[in-house]
Amino acid sequence: MPLSIDFKAGDKIIINGAVIENLGSNSKISVHNQAAILRGKEVLSAEDSTTPASRIYFALQCAYIFPQNRGDYIESYANLLAEYLEACPSAKSIADGIQAAVDQGQLYKALKTTQDLIIHEAEILSNLQQELDEAAHEDVPNEL
Repeated sequence: MPLSIDFKAGDKIIINGAVIENLGSNSKISVHNQAAILRGKEVLSAEDSTTPASRIYFALQCAYIFPQNRGDYIESYANLLAEYLEACPSAKSIADGIQAAVDQGQLYKALKTTQDLIIHEAEILSNLQQELDEAAHEDVPNEL
């Protein structure tokens, strides 16, 4: 069954490593064979991969769209994930899901699951920031 993609004007997609941009009006494309496809909104640039979870996503993204270097990117992903779990063991169940998809060769599914890791990371960082803010307010004397 072919994959249908709504391709809006100005959107970009990556198909098997080639960046394709729609310069015309909205259109719909159909991909009839196996291909590594990422829509523009799913693509993370190296410059934007600034957190540990986003670097994991970037390594998997590269493994997915550049199969000729997949082994190197999977090795990088594995190292990054191990470091992440060492710092944030509460993400183990998400990491297990990512690893299961990688083990099955389902890199697109692994990318989608890594989005959950990015959300988890944002929640952890938000909670930490809240705790820091509360601690800072506790240290301020009430002299009014």
